[in-house]
Amino acid sequence: MHHNILEDGEIDATVEDEEEHLESNPADCAAEESFSARPWPLFRFDIPPLRTYHFAHQFQDSSKRHNFFKGVKWSPDGSSLLTSSEDQSLRLFYLPEDSFVNPGNLAECPISQDSYSSSLIVKEAEMVYDYCWYPYMSTLDPTSCVFVSTTRDHPIHLWDAVSGELRGTYRAYDGMDEITAALSVSFNTSGTKLFAGYDKLIRVFDVHRPGRDFVQYSMAKGDTGSLGIVSSIAFSTTYSGMLAVGSYSQSTAVFVEDNMELLYVLHGQMGGVTQVQFSKDGNYIYTGGRKDPYILCWDIRNTIGVVYKLYRSTESTNQRISFDIEPSGRHLGTGGQDGIVHIYDLQSGEWVSGFSAASDTVNCFSFHPSAPLAASSSGNRRFIMPDDFEESINLSGDENCTSIWKFSGSWEGGSSEKD
Repeated sequence: MHHNILEDGEIDATVEDEEEHLESNPADCAAEESFSARPWPLFRFDIPPLRTYHFAHQFQDSSKRHNFFKGVKWSPDGSSLLTSSEDQSLRLFYLPEDSFVNPGNLAECPISQDSYSSSLIVKEAEMVYDYCWYPYMSTLDPTSCVFVSTTRDHPIHLWDAVSGELRGTYRAYDGMDEITAALSVSFNTSGTKLFAGYDKLIRVFDVHRPGRDFVQYSMAKGDTGSLGIVSSIAFSTTYSGMLAVGSYSQSTAVFVEDNMELLYVLHGQMGGVTQVQFSKDGNYIYTGGRKDPYILCWDIRNTIGVVYKLYRSTESTNQRISFDIEPSGRHLGTGGQDGIVHIYDLQSGEWVSGFSAASDTVNCFSFHPSAPLAASSSGNRRFIMPDDFEESINLSGDENCTSIWKFSGSWEGGSSEKD
């Protein structure tokens, strides 16, 4: 998938053939089959997890004085994680192979120093609004190792996760023929289309043809009630072709992918919606909002009301606080301003357990796609006077950090304990 980007943003014919290879590569298919055949880890949340890897100090040396983490996302194959931070950078950390092959051998790590340095740093020119991995990314096929990012006043960038090179750009223009930035991005489940959210618009790009060609859909007409700024886009992996779109107008709309036919609109979030996520079986949608202490659960088969609410301490922060559902689909984990990760049972909506992940706002919690591991990121914007600058560079080890956690548990279909 190495793009020979021409001046007009198109890809030449030989590269298009290589792009088609991305969809049917045997190595990638084998990796996918291996992943689907792997048993899911059954987490034990009654036992506190171990912090096995930790990253903090390399971020405090940044040229951005008050740098802090904004989020962390696992690669689809679980081989690495990608962090976003205030210094407009995306950093990639490879997970040591033993960590997910034999997670039971991992031990507690100190927070006084970083476990290791990032393997790749992608520096953007402006604030990073959103980023996401190519859904079929696999280290067995380097051509699939890509991710996209969108930043203020810039087009969407497609990055090579191995070399850090820019593979291509997806550009949208406003009525004045000036570049307009996407606020959210997401690949569809097949990985062939890139959906980008704007103010009252969704633009859909062909992944294999970077440039300025796209299909545009208005979110400001009909029964949507004017969705406003599209802040989050998520696709159902069960009901193919269904996507949920969250907006800062405190509502979430569900569409059919092919023609963007509106199915229904969900109202109830107290703040602007910052995240939407489908359950693993596709029957439920979970939404979270800004300055809103509840994650709402919706049943797509009966959208009259909220099924239940999951509490988290986010009432007084403008930060985007991201949650995640574990691979088997049974539990949800979320952070908050209290520095605690809360775990909820998704069948009952009941709180299961919690553990202290940082002495700072935990703004993202993400489960590993196939192992009993999870990652958390913490940090917030600090307003410090110049005379107090020393305080900003003397943070404790569990502030403004990313950590990888190992949970106890067993593998589905087996009884061996992974301690």
